[in-house]
Amino acid sequence: MNFFNFSFVLLSFLLGTTVCAQQFFSELPPWQEGMLDIHHINTGRGDAAYFILPDGTTLLVDAGDMSETHERTLSARNAKLMPNNSKSAPEWIVDYIHQFASKNKTPQLDYALLTHYHDDHFGEMDLNRKKAENGNYYLTGITEVGHHLPIKTMLDRGDSYPVDLKKVKIQSKIDKNDAYGTIATLKNYWNFINFQAKTNGLQYEVFEAGQLNQIALKTKQKDFPDFNIRNIAVNGEIWTGEKNRTFSIFKEGEYPGENPLSTCLKISYGDFDYFTGGDISGINAFGGINIHSVESNIAPIIGAVDVATLNHHGNRDSQNTFYVRTLRPRVWIQQNWSSDHPGEEVLRRITSKELYPGERDIFSTVLLQANKDVIGGRLDQYKSHNGHIVLRVEKGGASYKIFILNDTSEKREVLSEHGPYESK
Repeated sequence: MNFFNFSFVLLSFLLGTTVCAQQFFSELPPWQEGMLDIHHINTGRGDAAYFILPDGTTLLVDAGDMSETHERTLSARNAKLMPNNSKSAPEWIVDYIHQFASKNKTPQLDYALLTHYHDDHFGEMDLNRKKAENGNYYLTGITEVGHHLPIKTMLDRGDSYPVDLKKVKIQSKIDKNDAYGTIATLKNYWNFINFQAKTNGLQYEVFEAGQLNQIALKTKQKDFPDFNIRNIAVNGEIWTGEKNRTFSIFKEGEYPGENPLSTCLKISYGDFDYFTGGDISGINAFGGINIHSVESNIAPIIGAVDVATLNHHGNRDSQNTFYVRTLRPRVWIQQNWSSDHPGEEVLRRITSKELYPGERDIFSTVLLQANKDVIGGRLDQYKSHNGHIVLRVEKGGASYKIFILNDTSEKREVLSEHGPYESK
């Protein structure tokens, strides 16, 4: 126990209160074989989730990196770069991974997955991005993470839907107030993949809906037979729940926007289930349930889970009533960066005991003051407003805990511990 913890416990004892020292500025206990750790990292620039699977296999889902040249990025509407601006968001992701990676293994990413091609999930080109010393690519989002940390297998939604993206031209207008655009960022990403494949052995795969264990344990799969990762959906192609069969909810060549094309996956470990679905949504333009949405179509396939991340950061177009009632998680995790995350009506839906009974805890990586003012009295429905959110599933999957880590500190101390929760 460090001096701060000892002093706090001593003071609490003298005041007649009971505390757990581990809950106040202690270090996160290291991952051990058999555990499933999922770190929802807050950089203030978009989503990033680092997974350590039961045998030590590692996975990164997304590496958001919104441009620092945008007025919105630097405004009060958006979160600040965390813990400070001495590094870029991807550099902070790499720093975080180095801190919590298993000490028995060389830090690397066995898998990296992009849910879809938006800046807050994979990066954004602008005139200030630095070019890699070797390789014809610039450093932003996943390319910067992969520049500093080896990626063994890279997965994404592919480049052929709804059209051949590699044939789309880059927009011509470029200045400090106008980002290069998604296509330019994609071309930079493809340059990164080509270089890393030739020089460092990176393997590239398209995420396939319906597949079981396309993302698999690398070393001890037989030791954990009750662990698996199921690809639920991508590009509107959805698993039927039978073998590897899928169906599509979009017409060929139809482009509904990037968000509905997000990759969706479900992780199961014994009795424990976790779902994350990128930026999919389920509410139509008039505020009603969209029965044709990705949320509505995948909900019966996913079923009840223990933990779910909020789709689309909790934006108002997400978490429709059918979806919430069907998944009914004990824990909701909100990865966000803007003052409109979450929508107040989304918060009402996910906390409603009319939609499903029982307790549920909500944790957020960021809640900005503007949103706190709007949410008002509903703030007490959150267990935590700010910080890195670590989900730790115990060996075998029977129970799990939530740790909140200090996102204002480079040491990332534990601020609070919640649970244990019993898996369903």
